[in-house]
Amino acid sequence: MRIAVISDIHSNLLALRAVLQDIEQRQVDVIICGGDLVGYAPFPNEVIDLIKEKEIPCVMGNYDDAIGNARLICGCDFKDAKTQELGERSIAWTSQNMSEENKEFLRNLPSEIHFKAGEYSVKFVHGSPRRLNEYLSEDVSDEYLKELLDESNTDVLICGHTHTPYHKTLDPDKHVINAGSVGLPKHGDPLSVYALVEIDRKLQATFPKVSYDFERVAGVIEASSLPKEFAANLRTGRG
Repeated sequence: MRIAVISDIHSNLLALRAVLQDIEQRQVDVIICGGDLVGYAPFPNEVIDLIKEKEIPCVMGNYDDAIGNARLICGCDFKDAKTQELGERSIAWTSQNMSEENKEFLRNLPSEIHFKAGEYSVKFVHGSPRRLNEYLSEDVSDEYLKELLDESNTDVLICGHTHTPYHKTLDPDKHVINAGSVGLPKHGDPLSVYALVEIDRKLQATFPKVSYDFERVAGVIEASSLPKEFAANLRTGRG
């Protein structure tokens, strides 16, 4: 089975289109979205409409929860008061510019998707099985990750939220995969990234990077009332 996992699109329509076009060439069996469809970039309705058009199963991210349920904050782990203020402005702008129909779509997203792929039990979440806003970064201990897998009764845990991709093999048949970010990467360059997970008797994960016109998206951000810092984040890949 070949699974494409996209996550953390954050209203970046051009990045999503480019990634879906790349996926089309790879003959995948299913595309799963790890959440955070909205926030930061200027195309929240268009991103949701495309996800619905392509009928891509999607779990709820913390931003989806915030916009769908009219929360004032997104549950992010802001490093300082400035980034918190920018996050709050992103929430406000996105809420004001989204249709009620798409807010309802976000409210009804599931917290997880779970199915069998070959001999593997695979679970998709945004943050972690415990909290949709928990950061499972690559430096989280193997012991903690094994605990999550055990209590979730799963062999493969696939998440997002950190915006940085990785694959950790905990023992021969236990895996944690972070799909990175399509629309707001933090891996040090502006290219979109997603996870391609191939499951046969063994599991392999790769992380294709995809170019898109990030300058165009940055320009639309700068022409809007969104914070200009969001455009700079797209250009550097350190959002």
